Amino acid sequence: MELPRLYTILDASFFPDTEALCACAKELFLGGVNLLQYRNKSGSARQMLEQAQELKRRFGGCVKLIMNDRVDLCLAAGFNGVHVGQEDLSPENARKIIGPNLWLGVSTHNSEQVREAGKTSADYIAIGPVFPTSSKEKPDPVIGLEGVRKARALTCKPLVAIGGITRANARSVNEAGADSVAVISDLLQEPRKSAEDFFRVLR
Repeated sequence: MELPRLYTILDASFFPDTEALCACAKELFLGGVNLLQYRNKSGSARQMLEQAQELKRRFGGCVKLIMNDRVDLCLAAGFNGVHVGQEDLSPENARKIIGPNLWLGVSTHNSEQVREAGKTSADYIAIGPVFPTSSKEKPDPVIGLEGVRKARALTCKPLVAIGGITRANARSVNEAGADSVAVISDLLQEPRKSAEDFFRVLR
């Protein structure tokens, strides 16, 4: 598999409704984004499914769609993959449910977790937070660029760096060994222009 340089996360908590969420997704797509992870930590399963189905309806043919946490909703909405965290379903149990063809990502926060994730059938590994982040209520300890370098040395799987990544520091994360950078906050203002800016700074 080949990850895009920019791994875009659409966090539902930043949008007042489904229409605003989809409007942002459209701008990101116009800016060159071809992968969107849908994340909703506080909504009901019904709301999440409705939003996911709308994203699928509008962008399913042109953007790879990843569901955060919820394997069941990934399948129900017809998404292309699921991303699980350390507190969620294990990668192997998730794989049993989604089958061999959908993408499976797993979050890690230290070297030991990267090693363990490397033994699973996950298609890619996320590592972070690289920098301080405001998009998580209880973030794990910051790992810095050195943490990205360590993770790169421990796995051959594609590596997604996440946490506090902006247009100003994205290149340094890329150079530390990340194949892709995951971004939430720095894409919210002028999404299309922001995405274009990211693609310019990432090699």
